[in-house]
Amino acid sequence: MDSMLVTGGCGFIGTNFVRYLLKESDFSGRVINVDKLTYAGNPENLSDIEKDFPERYIFTKTDICDQEGMARIFEDYRIDTVCHFAAESHVDRSIVRPDAFIQTNIVGTFNLLELAKANQGRLILFHHISTDEVFGSLGKEGFFTEETPYKPNSPYSASKAASDHLVRAYYKTYGLPITISNCSNNYGPYQFPEKLISLMILNALEGKTLPVYGDGRNIRDWLYVKDHCTAVWTIMKHGKRGETYNIGGKNEMENIGLVEMICDVLDEHQKREDNLPRRELITFVKDRPGHDRRYAIDFTKLTRELAWIPEESLETGIHKTIQWYLDNQEWVSRIKSGEYQSWIEEHYG
Repeated sequence: MDSMLVTGGCGFIGTNFVRYLLKESDFSGRVINVDKLTYAGNPENLSDIEKDFPERYIFTKTDICDQEGMARIFEDYRIDTVCHFAAESHVDRSIVRPDAFIQTNIVGTFNLLELAKANQGRLILFHHISTDEVFGSLGKEGFFTEETPYKPNSPYSASKAASDHLVRAYYKTYGLPITISNCSNNYGPYQFPEKLISLMILNALEGKTLPVYGDGRNIRDWLYVKDHCTAVWTIMKHGKRGETYNIGGKNEMENIGLVEMICDVLDEHQKREDNLPRRELITFVKDRPGHDRRYAIDFTKLTRELAWIPEESLETGIHKTIQWYLDNQEWVSRIKSGEYQSWIEEHYG
């Protein structure tokens, strides 16, 4: 793997993966980061990487749906490996505007697969990042495995399910060397404040209300983002071509319990000015349409075959995440004010 294309590398998980790849892993090649820079993409996340690894890190603002632009990137940089993160990923946004999800998640993936197929002579691997949401909703018992039938319930998860099927079809039909990973909910540094954990942390710090959908009893399995990065790299190095691997954190919790944990940990780190507990900020709001009740990942296959296990518990991961946000208030301010978008406009047009 000498020349790896990372799509969506300025997003939350992509940023953490690029940082891990160049600073902590045994990867010795170069990374070509392609990102469209939608609202959640921020190249400032990697400004130190650009400075510290000038020969090994290249960024280009390009839409994965731009066939000609992506074809030039494949040719100019002699891409031999693809790690495909780029996606519209917020369920609420998919309910309001599903067209963007169809375009990026399905058409964009198809475009990348076509280019990978055209360059199959030198392609080592096409790794596709997906989600546990493609499996639908679980009852009180059981876990998603790699054999669980797909049953997506939102436009977002349906678009990711479609992209998974396309990737698998290109392996079966054209022999494209692929692997797929389906992960549980990620959290950690650099997360745009729209997902549950990041939103709750920042709202709680500002003394704003903490909106919890429905009765708050929806259950998710939480995966610290660095654990996700180590799992992806393990799969890319050692995973069997054509196989799917589930990545989970073994950290199930009801949403209300998670929000209460965030409040309590924040109170430990930084008291409110009025000295009241942050739990008082919690408020229940109308549930969103098609809100899956429970997700839980069985990652036995990844542990058994590739010897991967997550390092962080939910408690240790939440402490690390909160500390990161407290230590990076300038980043938070630029994100919340939209100032980072002016920087992107100035540098990339």
